[in-house]
Amino acid sequence: MVNKLKITFLFGVFIMIFSGNMMKAQLKQGDLVDGIAAVIGNEIVLESDVDEQMNYAKQQGASNTDKCEFLENLINNKLLVYEAKKDTLIENRSAQIKEGANAKYQQLLSQFPDEKAMLAAYKFRTGYEMKNAIEKIDNDQYYGQSKYQRITEKADVTPNEVTDFYNMYKMQLPQIKDEVSIAQIMTYPKLTEAHKDELINKLKKIKQDIQGGESFESQARIYSEDEGSASNGGLYKNINKGQMVKPFEAAALNLQEGEISDPIESEFGYHIIQLVKKTGKMYDARHILLKATPTDEEIATGKKRLDSIRALIIDEKITFKDAAFKFSDDKKTKFNSGVIAGADGSDKIERESIPGNITYELAGLNKGDITAAFDDEDNRRKVLKIIKIDDVIPSHQITLETDYDRIKQMALNKKKSETIEKFVNSKLPTTFISIDGRYDSCNFKGNWKKESIKK
Repeated sequence: MVNKLKITFLFGVFIMIFSGNMMKAQLKQGDLVDGIAAVIGNEIVLESDVDEQMNYAKQQGASNTDKCEFLENLINNKLLVYEAKKDTLIENRSAQIKEGANAKYQQLLSQFPDEKAMLAAYKFRTGYEMKNAIEKIDNDQYYGQSKYQRITEKADVTPNEVTDFYNMYKMQLPQIKDEVSIAQIMTYPKLTEAHKDELINKLKKIKQDIQGGESFESQARIYSEDEGSASNGGLYKNINKGQMVKPFEAAALNLQEGEISDPIESEFGYHIIQLVKKTGKMYDARHILLKATPTDEEIATGKKRLDSIRALIIDEKITFKDAAFKFSDDKKTKFNSGVIAGADGSDKIERESIPGNITYELAGLNKGDITAAFDDEDNRRKVLKIIKIDDVIPSHQITLETDYDRIKQMALNKKKSETIEKFVNSKLPTTFISIDGRYDSCNFKGNWKKESIKK
């Protein structure tokens, strides 16, 4: 239901928050609960911030446990945040970030029976503390990234600089693992009209029962297939306009408080919605979702359709690019010839990172081959796919001839890092910086130790 980008952000945020608060929960008597590790301008790095970063890195498999290095990374970012807030060309989004933190908090709350259960799960003492943690991370992320982009927006590298970078670092550059470039056409299995009518009529009956005296909340707990809200009576609180998918929001905002919509269709299935409260740009709503889960027969029909599209491509009656644009339901790839981007944003994907079910479908295929139609899942929804292998790149040592674009990006990243370092160093003489005396023994790369907070 909620914007996928927001869900992705929440996942990263709460791994960090959870690990840091687990650390606090395990403190022994006499241990430091928290404290200021450093002050940069009017920005503060807490001791717990450093520990959270270290714990998160360890969970991700990092072997580095140098606390000084983690502190310096945080100080660097805080200086960018401090400068960003003074930059008149960077939009002040403090109010939106605070509002967004409240929305994310409410979205998580909707997945628990009550607030106490959620706070216990994430190791927070109060809702205020948890909201502040979300807001702080979101705030630093926005301002830090905005300033980074402003400083590096004109950074570029010439072909000669790419060559120089390669010649200087080629012995340190990584071995490229087996890779492929792949493109897909993805479709949702179509429900028959009889199946759609069955879902709509079931929702109409539920609505009648509610109007006849049953509570919306109890019916949501019984019938709704939305894992995020069913246990909470279908309730989403403090929804920002633009947060929910368009059909849901259009229906909800056209209701009067307490009114229930007729069944509406979205990409998730079929809903009835009750507007609970509307205040300014935010609203509370309950809904009951019946997912558009296809039957085996509907899946088989969808596969036949995709296989017929595959036959047209093989017979050169349509290109894969045009077929993806015309037939694919995947908005992320249909406008890009169906190409699936790798972790670095390029069209190359390491074979070992490809999910097992897709690896199985690609087994034995060569460059230019297209899989038969197969079923998969996308965002917990059944989908059908055909995948074409555009290129096969065997494991090799990185070279200019085979990996120019990759090397260019590495050279550009290095230049951006140098640009940031130069900017930071230019601000050190005029920025108040104070680091706790516990870090006196640290050998920082930058000249941060202008002043120390006394123990």
